[in-house]
Amino acid sequence: MDILKSLSEKIVQTVRRTLNTDAEFPVNVVEFPKNQSYGELSTNIAMLCAKTKNEAAIDIAKTLANEISKFDEVQNVTVVAPGFINMVFVPSFWQGLVSNVVKMGDGYGRSSIGSGSTVNIEFVSVNPTGPMHVGHSRGAIYGDALSRLLQFIGFKVVKEYYINDAGNQVKLLTESLWVRYLQALGDNVDLKDEHYPGQYLVDVAKELLGQYGPALKEMEEWERFKIVRRFAIDSMMALIKRDIAALGVTYDLFTSEQDDILDSGMEREAFALLQEKGLIYRGILGAPKGKLPEEWEPREQDLFRSTSFGDDVDRPLKRSDGTFTYFAGDIAYHLHKLKRKYDRLIVILGADHFGYVKRLKSAVNALSGGAIELEVKLYQYVNLLKSGEPFKMSKRAGIFIGVADVLAEVDKDILRFVMLSRKSDTMLDFDFVKVQEQTKDNPVFYVQYAHTRACSILRKANVDFEVFKSELLKEEMEIGVIKHLALFPRVIESAALLYEPHRLIFYLEELAHKFHMLWNSGIESERLRFIIDSDQQLTKARLGLVKALQSVLSSGLSLLGIKALDRM
Repeated sequence: MDILKSLSEKIVQTVRRTLNTDAEFPVNVVEFPKNQSYGELSTNIAMLCAKTKNEAAIDIAKTLANEISKFDEVQNVTVVAPGFINMVFVPSFWQGLVSNVVKMGDGYGRSSIGSGSTVNIEFVSVNPTGPMHVGHSRGAIYGDALSRLLQFIGFKVVKEYYINDAGNQVKLLTESLWVRYLQALGDNVDLKDEHYPGQYLVDVAKELLGQYGPALKEMEEWERFKIVRRFAIDSMMALIKRDIAALGVTYDLFTSEQDDILDSGMEREAFALLQEKGLIYRGILGAPKGKLPEEWEPREQDLFRSTSFGDDVDRPLKRSDGTFTYFAGDIAYHLHKLKRKYDRLIVILGADHFGYVKRLKSAVNALSGGAIELEVKLYQYVNLLKSGEPFKMSKRAGIFIGVADVLAEVDKDILRFVMLSRKSDTMLDFDFVKVQEQTKDNPVFYVQYAHTRACSILRKANVDFEVFKSELLKEEMEIGVIKHLALFPRVIESAALLYEPHRLIFYLEELAHKFHMLWNSGIESERLRFIIDSDQQLTKARLGLVKALQSVLSSGLSLLGIKALDRM
């Protein structure tokens, strides 16, 4: 039960009846005022009405306040200029929530806002040239948490990984593995500067040799290349899938650029579709900004009118030699998605892909005729620290901090919590030492310990509290915890719809703080303890509150893909 949303609906119904209006209003029209002296909840609905009514907001507020004061759950109503309506409620309005949360368990906060709409979320999609590094883990964890949140509010989510197994980087990977294979045979050959020097390819080369022996050297070059390429990609994807699983991330679909897009002729189909729409023309692009490459010269190409859809320049889809550009492949891939009939498309990219956002959005807009808007979310990489010293990450140099390296030192749940603790497009510092400190200054420990403490209290209490009198919860700090529990459905909704899982982290930190404060108050005053031997009914009520809080902490952490620990 979302008591804030229910109250909002009741107020909106009152507004429609009293003012005879059919105006649209937000789903939530009540807020906790920053200054608690104004009341427990506040609404600015009178000011929203003033935009369409030829009447001052303050006068509308007074009229509405008179009607709202008749609600059974409302104890007092005041009006403050320029038109805020502030409300104080009878205690049972808050107290009754506790038993509802306990009854609903992990269903509390769940909703049907998504109405079964389908959402495709593509995230990570690392080139299969090596294991995932810790920077990629942020995108993986972000995409997974966002998917969980959207599913919780009623969307049908498909999590997709796009395997970039075509192009020059795969050619270089294949060549690199071939050199490592020859070295494993004892041949005196060296990698070229452009090759991948990582140790992981040495290990893969040994597996390749173990499967084929020296026979590959006797094959035709085209046949050998095909075998080595497939072996390299499969091996790299096995490493990537290992890292993904270790992060607690799952995918519903893996799509191959080579097999599903290029070999199926999707590039030609996308090109023809844009051509039919009159969005392809022959033209010459201007010179690139900055210092010109020595080999650059103006060439006539087939260009996509992406500027008609918000892009900065029109984009080439075919080179002067008639081959498709890399962007043509991207367009083909998104046509592949559109043909699967999703209601919403979301792509999560590293911040270094910022320049691709407009062109991708323009392509989907053009292909769908404006029916679908591609939503692109960017994430910044991570400053990885240990005792204040940074690690450099360079897959090409063969020196990088992989996901497996990080998880060898810190628990997966710690990594997920920290990666989700800030807005995705802001820089993030991850210090191995600080994230493992068991102090109140470490938010990971602070939230986990709140759940552990709640579980400990419930284990030690030899009381059946399945039925309890929530009206006995009268202490100010108790009501403060209940009010924060009331916010949970709204936080889930905003975190999901705004694509900001960090909002849930902030919420859980504040809930943990309120609980720890409540627990500490029992140390200072016996009257405020959770278990009072002389008052079994009050003990049951307080244990009910602890259970409700423990349930919300557990549910919130689960939505972030983090295990709520019973013991620490």
